[in-house]
Amino acid sequence: MDVNRLDLLRELAERGSVTAVAEATGRTPSAVSQQLKVLEREAGMPLTERVGRGVVLTSAGHALARSATEVAIALERANALWDEFRNHPSGEVTLLTFPTIGAALLPSVLADLRSVAGLVVRATDLDPEWAEFPELTNEFDIVLAHTMPGELPWGGRGLRALPLLTEPLDIGMPADHRLAGRATVTPADVVDETWLGVPSGYPFERILHAIEQAAGARIEVSQRFSDMRIVEAFIEAGHGIALVPRHTSGALPEGLVLKPLRGVASVRQIFALVRPDVAERLAVRTVLDVLVDRAARLERSQAEARDQPSA
Repeated sequence: MDVNRLDLLRELAERGSVTAVAEATGRTPSAVSQQLKVLEREAGMPLTERVGRGVVLTSAGHALARSATEVAIALERANALWDEFRNHPSGEVTLLTFPTIGAALLPSVLADLRSVAGLVVRATDLDPEWAEFPELTNEFDIVLAHTMPGELPWGGRGLRALPLLTEPLDIGMPADHRLAGRATVTPADVVDETWLGVPSGYPFERILHAIEQAAGARIEVSQRFSDMRIVEAFIEAGHGIALVPRHTSGALPEGLVLKPLRGVASVRQIFALVRPDVAERLAVRTVLDVLVDRAARLERSQAEARDQPSA
């Protein structure tokens, strides 16, 4: 069987439609359909069946698609071994980040990778709903994703998930707020405040629900933003309080302070998501190694900064 046609079947299993496969591979839908029909003749049995206006995989098609994934992994592993033999992790690696971790981590990551000749990292940012992160691995080699403890929307998808950070989410408030002098705050302290929230479906929303449950009252969310810079500006201006990441927020405005939240698990987990075949590429592994190293350094530097006595 032709490896390229097997790869089209794998793409169909992951993307769900011939049109999506065509867009991803730079072909026309007709060309994709023709190649799949050739693969069916090679296999000697139907691999797809028409349902409504689209096609779905048969049980044989699903089985062969899983084999195609194994073939893709083996090919990438062979290429990676050859790259290691040449000691040359060359090529382009595409990376998707969400804004806060991108600002905190990627400048130093790309600086570390400058010395790797022939390796090019193309990075861009997006902050989608938590359930959308797995799908983005079809478009990017590495996807930086965040979620709440115990919530893994990419579980069972066959993706490799490399943990980078477990980051506390503190309560950001104006420096002159009535609670600003506290070492920590509780759900009862903050539930009646005016809140700045995130769009529905974003991970932070789950912590607000946990605060409501712990305090036995509803939270009033006045505004919703996905951009943390906007959130911080609104906090400083006295428009409300909000959950603010401790490690990746960068230098906070002078008029804003962070207070740890007691009584609710207020943390997020940050992962690098990679398709298993892509993870075999030496260039991708090189970028992942630097991401892990820089995330650990960021965590250590933030801890050291908190331990420094104030002037």
